[in-house]
Amino acid sequence: MPNANSFSVLFVCLGNICRSPLAEAAFREAAREAGLEVEVDSAGTADYHVGEPPDPRSIAEAQRRGIDITGYRGRQLHAQDFHAFDQILGMDRSNMANIAQVDPGDGKARVAMLLDIVPGQEGREVGDPWYGEADGFSATWAEVDAGARALLAVLLDQTSSPCSNGGAQ
Repeated sequence: MPNANSFSVLFVCLGNICRSPLAEAAFREAAREAGLEVEVDSAGTADYHVGEPPDPRSIAEAQRRGIDITGYRGRQLHAQDFHAFDQILGMDRSNMANIAQVDPGDGKARVAMLLDIVPGQEGREVGDPWYGEADGFSATWAEVDAGARALLAVLLDQTSSPCSNGGAQ
């Protein structure tokens, strides 16, 4: 994984209006708190909500944490994302299968499921709150925030390791 100063990550779910915008927001906030500048975006594997803002329940959940995601807009995952981002993180196994179908096979992005980077959560999926009530969005926030903080910890560990000198080894 590249050093934190040049790191880029794309969070991916199905429609890009619930889980992945919350993951994007959680990681942006965690990186901001740590003083790291990173490139962050989110996308969906389907084109259902291209150009639309996040679900109002996602917006409300982020606002509860002092984060404004009203300017986010849904977009679809594209093959060029595998060249543009260092890491692509899917929310569930279905997303991972869809991501694999778009993967051109020659990109630089490392692809994983978000909770796989959270110790003790490997193999767990981020729950999709779409069909539930608002409290499901709180549970989703807790999961994506845990993933965001685990990813940040990996980046911070890499930037502080003795072998790390701006990415050269």
